[in-house]
Amino acid sequence: MKLSEEEVRKITFEAISELGDKATPETVKELVRKRVESMDSDYKFEKSDISSGRVILTSFGLNHPGIVAGVTKAIGDANCDILDLSQKILGDFFTMIMVIDISSSQKDLKEIQEEMNKVAQLLKIKIYLQHEDVFRFMHRI
Repeated sequence: MKLSEEEVRKITFEAISELGDKATPETVKELVRKRVESMDSDYKFEKSDISSGRVILTSFGLNHPGIVAGVTKAIGDANCDILDLSQKILGDFFTMIMVIDISSSQKDLKEIQEEMNKVAQLLKIKIYLQHEDVFRFMHRI
């Protein structure tokens, strides 16, 4: 039996509802994977369907010295690896996008987000983290 996008979407929403406050991209994906594989289905998850451990960090704010140093120090302290970094200064505004591998970190995504919130407050900028899998699966469905 081949699952349609609508069926996968339904299973995903059921998983989110069941997990409630405990729903994270990782827990939802794991629950959906287990349900799909337990069904009488021909669908098997491929290696590319398994979490990459990569996170997209986006930051912006008024430019001042020390932003890149502050953000990268916190990432290094969490034992994360910066895979790609792009920054741009537009007038007085600073923007930066990073792809970070968190798979070697002892901290989970939520703990890293909390650390980045502290750095953002200290540097008076905005920092957003999103798991790469969110982007991948949004474009898949």
